[in-house]
Amino acid sequence: MDFTLSERQQQVRELARDFTDREIIPTARENDARERFPAGIIRRMGEAGLLGGVIPPRYGGAGFDQICDALIFEEVGRGCSSVRTTLSVQVSLVEQLILRFGSEAQRQKYLPRLCRGEILGCFALTEPGAGSDAAGIRTRAERHGDGWLLHGSKAWISNGSVADIAIIFARTDPAGGHKGISAFLVERGAPGFTAREIRGKLGLRASSTAGLSLRKCRVPQDALLGEVGEGFRIAMAALDNGRFGVAAGCVGIMNGCIDACVRYARERRQFGRPIASFQLVQDMIARMVVDRDAARLLVYRAGELKDRGVENTLETSIAKYFASEAAVRAANDAIQVHGASGYSNAHPVERFLRDARVATIYEGTSQIQKLIIGEHVLGVKAFT
Repeated sequence: MDFTLSERQQQVRELARDFTDREIIPTARENDARERFPAGIIRRMGEAGLLGGVIPPRYGGAGFDQICDALIFEEVGRGCSSVRTTLSVQVSLVEQLILRFGSEAQRQKYLPRLCRGEILGCFALTEPGAGSDAAGIRTRAERHGDGWLLHGSKAWISNGSVADIAIIFARTDPAGGHKGISAFLVERGAPGFTAREIRGKLGLRASSTAGLSLRKCRVPQDALLGEVGEGFRIAMAALDNGRFGVAAGCVGIMNGCIDACVRYARERRQFGRPIASFQLVQDMIARMVVDRDAARLLVYRAGELKDRGVENTLETSIAKYFASEAAVRAANDAIQVHGASGYSNAHPVERFLRDARVATIYEGTSQIQKLIIGEHVLGVKAFT
């Protein structure tokens, strides 16, 4: 087993690191405070080739492997989880689904523009009454002439208010259970389709989160993504992708915490010496480093399986569960290292804690991840 990054992977990491240091970190604090979506940064990410992910070059992508994607998510997450969330949705939940399940016409139409950052996408599964219970969605799609009419609402949709294209999951067979769900590509401006920005979030304040409304929203037949009744399978494939991005981003949060604590502990003096020399400060930073390294290896394991086309739901859930919980621990300890100073936005650690907290909720809560892990180990579903 070789843990050495390839030359290309090292180049991608350096590209993402330089972009994060130059473009993301300088405005992260202000964008968070103002709840300002950094549209210019996302556009420049496309220009830099950071939005192409694993999409093949023939569709405008970068043709990266999954480890390259993880390195980008990690570096961007070190700077700002709001930007990393936008990136992950674009690459993991939208581009990869269109690549895998879309028609050739859909790939040609959307993927090049998504990879260049000319348009943004969102993934709309969650509803006010259906979060962890993805099969319980109530948004419905009915055949209407040569197309479909969609009616319902979606909640907590990342990129929702800025997306030009939304992957909407709707029930096409009311009695079909999880087999009665289909997926549709709905463009901004479709009649009856509106988005409402959600403000006042604890974290990810510079990302877009919205509620979506569909009222007799008419879409053509070719808006169907995949086959009728394939929506639940598409959604589960997307969540495996999304959890990978969240886990890698949480490694980035831990990196940010370590960097901030090392700087502060070397500079801050108490009792006549730097607090870096205090045993309990070293204890907290050492735990961050161990958690960071363990999470990174779990992410790389999942990514390597993805690159080989091997089933990886278990390994991805383990990575997402461990990395998200570890990021919260690291950010909490980072504030403790900074003391009262860490409680203000004079330092990034308070933002790291607020941003890390949602990682234990979206793309499947920590409790859902444990049920997935438990089912694989025990062979028994917690619920059906």
